[in-house]
Amino acid sequence: MTPEPLDPGEAMGQEEVARASAVARRIQDNIRAAVKVTDAVLDDVLIALIAEGHVLVEDFPGVGKTALARALSRSVDCQFARVQCTADLLPADVVGTNVYNQRESRFEFRPGPIFANIVVVDEINRASPKTQSGLLECMQERHVTVDVFSHELARPFLVFATQNPVEQEGTYPLPEAQVDRFMVRLSMGYPAPADESAMLAGHEGGDSVLELEAVADVTEVLAAQDAARRVHASQALRDYIVSLLRHTRDDTRVELGASPRSGLMLLRAAKAAALLDGRDHALPDDVQHLAQAVLAHRLMLVPEAAGIERAEVVADAVSAVPAL
Repeated sequence: MTPEPLDPGEAMGQEEVARASAVARRIQDNIRAAVKVTDAVLDDVLIALIAEGHVLVEDFPGVGKTALARALSRSVDCQFARVQCTADLLPADVVGTNVYNQRESRFEFRPGPIFANIVVVDEINRASPKTQSGLLECMQERHVTVDVFSHELARPFLVFATQNPVEQEGTYPLPEAQVDRFMVRLSMGYPAPADESAMLAGHEGGDSVLELEAVADVTEVLAAQDAARRVHASQALRDYIVSLLRHTRDDTRVELGASPRSGLMLLRAAKAAALLDGRDHALPDDVQHLAQAVLAHRLMLVPEAAGIERAEVVADAVSAVPAL
């Protein structure tokens, strides 16, 4: 597909594209120095950051989910907060609450940890459904409403949530509306033997994540996010994304197909991927590369589709829908 010419009001110079791409690559290289993670997972995390999305990492305990989140937060000079989810965690513990100030005889808002730039929500599926639902407004609308008053969240704002597989004891499956708020859902898997051996050697002297220093600041990340929004996407590319979404909805194995929100997130992710690749326009290749991470976790299969993976449905859609 040949990209359409950029609108003069939205055009970016190659220097701006290169600058935004360099910011993301610096963060990637910094994380890679402390955490053994595949390039594919690391790319998707950076794409979510630049595309203003949120990340959900699901895997077994001990594979480095929290270490990856901590490495990301230490690589950017910004406000960082961590929420350790437990069954007795309350929504107010996350978003904040109004506290009565006796000296001034009035209530004042005391913000919760959600008001940081990068918020690690560790083991999110160990929190109760009531607490999980407290994140819905934060992740979609970027503000918090407490006692009818709205409070804006910081920018950039990224929720990096980890969870154990739902089969683990003491977990509460995330509702569909909550899962739909995450731009990408990733799985890290076990490291390769060589990487695992290097990890053991590297941790003999302590936690390597604590040795990381910031290689980017809030201003640089915001500039990269602004550049990603202005990456060009042709009408043909947008039609291609819509066709992919409709194919998942029409699949007889699917009870709940990809939502319109997922199409918006797939487009934003494709633009961010193009920027990381040094381009000012998105291509069908970007969409196809990200389709699994963005779409698969949003699908709900019919009961009769036992043994079918959601990833298989997305792969079939990518194979069946031609990129015009």
